[in-house]
Amino acid sequence: MKNLKVSKLPFSFFLFSTGCFSVPIFAQEVTGENQEYQGEIEETLLIGTRGKPRTVTDSPVAVDVFNAEALRRVSYADTNDILQTLVPSYSVGRQAIADGGTFIRTSSLRGMPTDKTLVLVNGKRRHRAALVQIGQSGSQGPDVATIPSSALKAVEVLRDGASSLYGSDAIAGVISFILKDNAEGVSFSVDTGQYYEGDGFNYIISGNVGFSLGGDGFFSLSGEISSSDFTERSEQYCEAFACVAENNPLYEPSDFFNDPTFAANLDSASLEGDVVQVWGQPNTDATRLFFNSGLPLGANTELYAFGSYSESSGDGSFFYRYPGNGTIEDLRNEDGSIYNPLEKFPGGFTPRFFGDVSDYSLVTGLRGESDRFTYDISARYGFDEISYTLKNTINPSLGAASPTSFKPGDLSNEETQLQGDFSLALSDAVTLAFGISYMEETYDVQQGEFSSYTAGPHATSDPFGFCDNGEATAQGQSVIENGSSLDCGAVDSEGNFTDPVYQVVGVGSNGFPGYSPEFSEVYERDSNALYAEISADLSEDFLVQSAVRYEDYSDFDAEVVGQIAAKYNFSDTFGIRASVGTGFRAPTPGQQGTTNVSTRLPNGFPVATGLFPAGGVVAQALGAEALQPETSTSFTLGFTGELGATSYTVDFYQIEIDDRTYAVSTLDVSSNEPDDPADEDYESDLAAYTNYLALVEANVVGAESIGGVFYFANAFDSKTSGLDIVTTTPFDWSNGSQTTLTVSLNYNQSEITSDASAFLNAEDQFDFENATPELRTVITANHTIDKLSFTARANYYGGYEDSNGTNADNESEPAFIQDYGAEIMFDLQASYTFSDVWRLTVGGRNIFDEYPDEAEKAAPGSNDYCCGRIYSSNTIVPWQGGYYFLRLDATF
Repeated sequence: MKNLKVSKLPFSFFLFSTGCFSVPIFAQEVTGENQEYQGEIEETLLIGTRGKPRTVTDSPVAVDVFNAEALRRVSYADTNDILQTLVPSYSVGRQAIADGGTFIRTSSLRGMPTDKTLVLVNGKRRHRAALVQIGQSGSQGPDVATIPSSALKAVEVLRDGASSLYGSDAIAGVISFILKDNAEGVSFSVDTGQYYEGDGFNYIISGNVGFSLGGDGFFSLSGEISSSDFTERSEQYCEAFACVAENNPLYEPSDFFNDPTFAANLDSASLEGDVVQVWGQPNTDATRLFFNSGLPLGANTELYAFGSYSESSGDGSFFYRYPGNGTIEDLRNEDGSIYNPLEKFPGGFTPRFFGDVSDYSLVTGLRGESDRFTYDISARYGFDEISYTLKNTINPSLGAASPTSFKPGDLSNEETQLQGDFSLALSDAVTLAFGISYMEETYDVQQGEFSSYTAGPHATSDPFGFCDNGEATAQGQSVIENGSSLDCGAVDSEGNFTDPVYQVVGVGSNGFPGYSPEFSEVYERDSNALYAEISADLSEDFLVQSAVRYEDYSDFDAEVVGQIAAKYNFSDTFGIRASVGTGFRAPTPGQQGTTNVSTRLPNGFPVATGLFPAGGVVAQALGAEALQPETSTSFTLGFTGELGATSYTVDFYQIEIDDRTYAVSTLDVSSNEPDDPADEDYESDLAAYTNYLALVEANVVGAESIGGVFYFANAFDSKTSGLDIVTTTPFDWSNGSQTTLTVSLNYNQSEITSDASAFLNAEDQFDFENATPELRTVITANHTIDKLSFTARANYYGGYEDSNGTNADNESEPAFIQDYGAEIMFDLQASYTFSDVWRLTVGGRNIFDEYPDEAEKAAPGSNDYCCGRIYSSNTIVPWQGGYYFLRLDATF
């Protein structure tokens, strides 16, 4: 592998990034909610530049198409949620406690994480978000939420591996957002609603205005302002290790939790909510702008530009810190007195994480055609930055001197791309598309403020030298003479010293330590790519297309991938299609460089857990190797047809990935050296102690306070198989009304196909294969009669299983498995058009207020769902309950 370049200096010149090489992708039948868009699509549906235009029924691969009206009929603000509602194979969850994942949500298509799905805007690659998810695949992909639905003319979802056409992150497919291109008109919308529980109040104000440029040109500007309040789906914190719920049998009256001062201040432990730890969606606010423009320079040439600006903020809770958890402990001050963080937070504290996300982009280019030749020369720049603030917490090692608010640092991802895309019609039946691109990208981990990462005096035992082997030193005698309760020789039943002078606590802002100089770096790389694609109509009914792509990254070796696809129409009402292709995905600079220390539940108990770069000295001291690219092979086979008025598509698929990037199961860390080989836990305790020594050897500050470590690895091979079915049936009624019924189904199953035991424990292997519903179905009925229209939708989520812990008697089996039942949730809305201008919509989603099964409490010490959580917050099944809304639209 070539070396990833690391620079400590600001990156002050343009960056060029490999990206999408736009080639034509052809769409399937427009279905259900999208039929009113079909006439326009018949001539212009392309994901990319100018190969031979195809009608939607010519597609050799599966593509869903949704117009602006279909998007408007979904009662969500977040474009992620809109896509999940419309595309069963697309899913997105809501992580209640997920560090930066609280603010930038990740999605999946056909069971593949977001970094394996390419996102395009007007045929050009969308830049990645700054956030690298710290668990599972460590995905880093575009933030789809920065694309407001008010700016969209249509969305096309390619459900097929397309790396050879579009680049390394198109293993699962492509999502293409097409911007509005109106040269006149004004529209705006006001939408507001909240959950049945009375929380999560939400409003969205959005609009669009079009202007003409130079007569035949256009400038379309769209904007959106949104705000959403937090929700709370929690119960009071009560576990075997700590309980603050007096009405729970686990509550111990003799415990310090019964202290009147402590109990009286529980309400102030969390900045939000009625319990000490809130599980729910975060507070969010956002302002987003998008523009799209085009200016003809002649009969066959156009200058174009589009871009975006987005500012958003959010805040969410971390885990509750209770007394005696290693963070809230008695500490001996330099004058010999005792300090406890309860002096700052009398009821304990719940850190609150704030994130401000800035995102902007600009694309400009020149395109045109001459006879049978088309060209598109473009430049693209994209930037995303997340700036963190942590409040209601401490740097424990600083003791009484610790502030309670911190700036732990910023993350940014920056991309610039130059590319040229061309096509040549070799004949009426054969089209050649080809292109070239040069790409550079950078990922910047920016240092936090000093107090957020520094190691204070209490990061080490006896920091002021009061004791020596259980006896007071001269300094110790001095503070004793001044009235200190110092007792250097006090021990517990196991012979451990117990005086607070020996207490060691964590380093850095608790919950999310700041980025120190050792882990604040700029990661850069560049790459080159070439592609060629040829499509041919071998006959009126037989289409074949084939593509090949060459990519060369500065930090990895070059790769060549390819694809071939075909469709044959046996008649006007039935056709069969298939494709096979290879793929290649290089780990992003962010995946190679991200580091994080946060509170997680590796053994059902909240502990500080560190993520370190696989290529760095810390992870390699633990046995890691530098990340290598993933390679993939995709197969699809499907058919399209009509039965009377019903149109349908059926597509089988299989995606095989080798050397899949995934986070290894958390490795335990303990500074306690085991001394009894006869102890049944001796081997695991020794491994934890060995990991601690590796951290010390790698000069990790605060190693004593870290309870677990992990890193990303090429952990295993996988196979994902599935089935997509889409059917549409229109009905015309004698009273002039119309109904369109659409049924969309996705069945998706993933499995590990190699021995992953060296990287994943039994619990993580089981959950990879079983913790997501395999069956998802969406049934939508749209009914229109005169000025009144109705939309009814049923969302079905199949059952799934989740494991907790590893079986102590058989490490190849999980300890506890919970079966989650299937869920069906109904949405309903009605719209009335008062005139050509005004339309009022009222409705609700999950109108029967359904919730998924509650998470069962497993054995203490092996429970993923501790700490006041009621529902599995990891699931893609919505767990916020019913929601009602009111929307007013106007078009001028």
